[in-house]
Amino acid sequence: MKQKKRKSTFGWVFTFAGQKKRRYIASVCLAVAGAAFQMAPFFVMARVIGKLLAGNRSLGGYMIDCAVMAGMWLMRVALHSLSTSQSHQGTFAVLGNIRTQCLEKLSRMSLGDVQAKDSGELKNVLVERVDSIEPTLAHAIPEMSSNAAAAILTLIYLFCLDGRMALAALIPLPMGMVFFFLMMAGYQKNYARTVKATNALNDTAVEYIGGIEVIKVFGKARSSYEKFVAAARECAQSYVDWMKKSNFYFTFAMNIMPATLLTVLPIGGLLMRAGTLSPEKFVLIVILSMGLITPVIGCMKFTDDLARVGTILSQVTDILTAPAPERPRTDLETPRDGTVALHDVHFGYGDREVLHGVNLTFREGTVNALVGPSGSGKSTIARLIAAFWEVGGGSITVGGADIRRISAEHYHRLVAYVSQDNFLFDTTVRENIRMGRPGATDAEVEQAARDCGCYEFIMGLENGFDTRVGSGGGRLSGGERQRVSIARAMLKDAPIVILDEATAYTDPENEAVIQESVARLVRGKTLIVIAHRLSTIADADQIAVVNDGKIEGVGTQAELLANCPLYRSMWEAHVSARDTAEGGCGE
Repeated sequence: MKQKKRKSTFGWVFTFAGQKKRRYIASVCLAVAGAAFQMAPFFVMARVIGKLLAGNRSLGGYMIDCAVMAGMWLMRVALHSLSTSQSHQGTFAVLGNIRTQCLEKLSRMSLGDVQAKDSGELKNVLVERVDSIEPTLAHAIPEMSSNAAAAILTLIYLFCLDGRMALAALIPLPMGMVFFFLMMAGYQKNYARTVKATNALNDTAVEYIGGIEVIKVFGKARSSYEKFVAAARECAQSYVDWMKKSNFYFTFAMNIMPATLLTVLPIGGLLMRAGTLSPEKFVLIVILSMGLITPVIGCMKFTDDLARVGTILSQVTDILTAPAPERPRTDLETPRDGTVALHDVHFGYGDREVLHGVNLTFREGTVNALVGPSGSGKSTIARLIAAFWEVGGGSITVGGADIRRISAEHYHRLVAYVSQDNFLFDTTVRENIRMGRPGATDAEVEQAARDCGCYEFIMGLENGFDTRVGSGGGRLSGGERQRVSIARAMLKDAPIVILDEATAYTDPENEAVIQESVARLVRGKTLIVIAHRLSTIADADQIAVVNDGKIEGVGTQAELLANCPLYRSMWEAHVSARDTAEGGCGE
């Protein structure tokens, strides 16, 4: 991984290009050939100048020379078009491979690490920012190659004509470069500011648009808009300040470097007067010198663009080089059954440990509950079992097999996880449920919906099971999304089912239906439930009380009421709140 980080921008480009890197090689070769045809007319022009100075008045010969130069120009245009065509094909392969590799890496990373990344930032990197490098990659490679080749060929030709005049043509270059380097002073600092400001503007825009509902509901439109305006102003100001610092030096650099005639004309005139430079050579050198520095400036104009590409590729490589759990391709250990066990498990977010030596066993075919105060570590335990993260210490086994020695594909078939925040894809209800088991028939999908008590509400939708749910399931209510998610998990038919507050958004009537259907569907499976409403798990085979990352008590409800003060106080608070609510309803 460290070796990859040392790659240059073009090193990463060629890596992402894969088999299409030959397109870039062809693009460079065609660009250099185009530069040769760009220079070739000057040889013909030298001959024309020589004939003119010798008094040749043959119009036919001049017409032929003009036709030859026109043909060479057409060849240069054709080769340039072919070159950019090849570079565009290579670039589109690069963009596709970047996205494919990043998404493949995100699928292998711990889900917790993926969720820890800002979704707006990921979206900006993989969509807008990756798209933004296309013009640079498609044009920088052929144009820099052709410009560099043209400058080198021109300089070589000048030295062949007269070394003194070639040196005279180069005099403005170092003078202009002094101003160019003054312009580049503080480049990293200024560029870093613009990148930071641009990223902040992108993130603020995504946050503003994504949270518009909350902004309107809570009357935060003014403050949120001001935050967006401030980010936009800082982004614009970062570029304005940079341009103000650079504009003076840029103007001098861009005007001095190509001003070759300031030195070529007087020096050439003196040499011609002394008889050491022929008039035809002098005229040709004047013409060539005017095109010597322009290609160099053409290469320099890609400086900012290449720096931006390097920054974006560094963001991409941050994703590609992020740590990911190493899981075997095939099982190194085979689970005997669906019993889940945690052995001295430690885990932390960053430097803060949240689980401290947890030991728990959930027997196959039993209903188990995790309860405790908010932030005690219940959901962390469930997500470690679901392999969203890797344990920091200790181990988790399923049927006696360490889950780190089970292939990821196999292990994901063993566990069905439903949380209170479930995501539905922008497709039909039927296809969202079918994702639990892609090979399921329509009849099996509909039966899973019946078993989970959501068949009636689905049939009440505009197109029944063929109704599209919208982005993130936005066309359904929170409770409806949850019931569809539970049906999806049940269709998966995994031996281990984890419900993390899975009925949080359902009303009491539907909650009872879901609990009854879940109880029927998970017979013989290992069920792990996280619940705040203790009455829903009172009949569980085992209840584990989690407090501050440790297990404070394990047993049935009766055992915990007798032996666990924390559970007893939680139960009493729950009963009191329930009685108060029922009393309020009765009044």
